[in-house]
Parts: sequence; C-alpha cells; structure tokens
Amino acid sequence: MNAKHCIAVGLVASVAVSATLANAAEPIIGLITKTETNPFFVKMKEGAQQAAQKQGAKLLTAAGKADGDNAGQVTAIENMVSAGAKAILITPNDSKAIVPAIKKARDQGVMVIALDSPAEPANATDALFATDNFKAGQLIGQYAKVAFAGKPVKIATLDLFPGHPVGIARHNGFLAGMGVPGITAQTVGQSTGPNVVCAADSYGDQGKGQTAMENCLQKNPDINLVYTINEPAAAGAYKALKAAGKEKGVMIVSIDGGCAGVRDLKAGVIAATAQQYPLKMAGLGVEAGVAYAKTGKKASGYVDTGVTLISERPQTGVASRDAAFGTSGCWGK
Repeated sequence: MNAKHCIAVGLVASVAVSATLANAAEPIIGLITKTETNPFFVKMKEGAQQAAQKQGAKLLTAAGKADGDNAGQVTAIENMVSAGAKAILITPNDSKAIVPAIKKARDQGVMVIALDSPAEPANATDALFATDNFKAGQLIGQYAKVAFAGKPVKIATLDLFPGHPVGIARHNGFLAGMGVPGITAQTVGQSTGPNVVCAADSYGDQGKGQTAMENCLQKNPDINLVYTINEPAAAGAYKALKAAGKEKGVMIVSIDGGCAGVRDLKAGVIAATAQQYPLKMAGLGVEAGVAYAKTGKKASGYVDTGVTLISERPQTGVASRDAAFGTSGCWGK
C-alpha cells in the first residue's frame, strides 16, 4: 500500500469515526401526545421537530390512539426508554394511571416533562411546561364580566369531563374572572356560582358540545352567556343556539386559539378566546431535554408557556389582541 493510499484510508477511517461519535452524541428526545389528529398536538409535534433539528437532536414521536388511551402511552414510554431517549415529553391521557410508567422511566435516568396537562401528582414528572389554564379561564371571565356590565347573566358551562385538572382549572378560572368569590388556582374540585344555571360535559367535542347546549337550553332557555372548555365545544354550542334561534342573544367565550376558533371569533360565533401556544410549549421542552442530555441538569417546576386574550370586540380595561394577531399564532386548518 503506497503512502497516498494510506492517507486516503486514514481519512476515510477518521470520517467514519467522527460520524460514529456524532451519532453517539446525538441526544434522543421523545414526544408522546394524547392523539395524532388533534390540531393542537399536530402543532406541538411541529414545534418539537423544529427544535430538535435546530438543537441537533433525534426526535422520537408517538401518540395514544384516542383521548384516554393510557395503555398506548405506557407502551410508547417503554419503547422510547429502550431506544435510548434521555428525555421524554408527554401530554398524559390519564394523569394518574400514567404515573407508574413515568416513575419507571425516571428511575432509569430519563427526565420526563409533562406538556399541556400535569400528571397527578404534579411532582410525578420532573417539570410541567404548559398554559396557565386558570389564567386562561380568568381572562375570558373578566372579559365577560365587563361586557355584561352588571346586567343579569345566566351562565351555561360546557366543561371537559369530571376530574380532569385542565378542565377544572379553566372552569374555575372563568368563574373567578366573573367575580365569584373564594375561587383560586388552588381550589380543589370544580366550583360553581349563583349565576351558573347549567353545567354539562362536552369532552371538548363539537357534537357533544351541541348536545350539551341543547340540554342546557331545555333546562333554562334564558341562558345568555356560555363558557366552553375549547373552541370545538363552542362551535357545537353555537349550532344548538342557532337552531333554537337564540344565537344573537347569547355570548360564547372559549379557550384554545386554534385557526378554526379564530375564524369563528372573526365571524362573531365566539366573542373572546384565550390563545395558548403548543409550538412554543414543545420547543421549550425539547431544548430542556437536550440540555439535560448534554449537561445532566434537569428542568424542574412549572414553566408558563403563555396565554393571550383574543377578541374582535375589545372591552375597556381588559387587555386583548385582535383576530389578526390570533391568526399569526394559531394552529390547525
């Protein structure tokens, strides 16, 4: 073998070793969402992919088959740990049932961050990166209170489902914003107030939201303010109100800030919504995961990923942005 050939072989070997070392140093981060189809989680995945590419990390993704699929998320955690993930970001389908799988992963040195929804207890994960859901509810409650300006109000709340911490926080925040006394972010359980004439579960679904609103109107046809857990439920509520010829006399307020919801806001279906930011949520989570993989420093506690009140009908003394701003930060089609 001549000298030139030796140099060439040495260079090839050097490149191969460098590539191997680079791959070995590539942090592996896992993202597990509740479902693959919800636009909120599609945007979250997009944010994680962007951050992983920027940070030079390998992203593994998985999701439950549907809301409530805990078994699918447990399997995803196990698979990601086996694949060498140093950090896992998860939006729990079942905040309590997922805890043993999270503990097992953490016991093996994996940092686990909850996104959007906390585990129960919250310290079952290393950290929570999420919207302040109590504040989101409070913003739309404050908006509605000013809009009604002391006029009689009869409220229907179209909630998530019993016991879910996000649903409870949003509901309680809305009532606190409306001025119901004694409700704070630490209040345990779902509260009520003297002007709440109907509370029903929508599961965040348009069809179920429509049915819930129909049932509420049967109980009290004089409802003039509707709080909804999210914008699909708001769209369902509006359908029921329109069918009953009551859509013009009822205000709907909601939470999410998805693109469909912002369009509904612009069209007058929703008076105000509190926009949250899943892309930012996941991006910050990936950055924290990469930092842990490289330095061993874990994220901890709660990180507020922001919320903004969006409305085309601003109220005096209530800070808000318009639909154009909402469109710039929305997700989905």
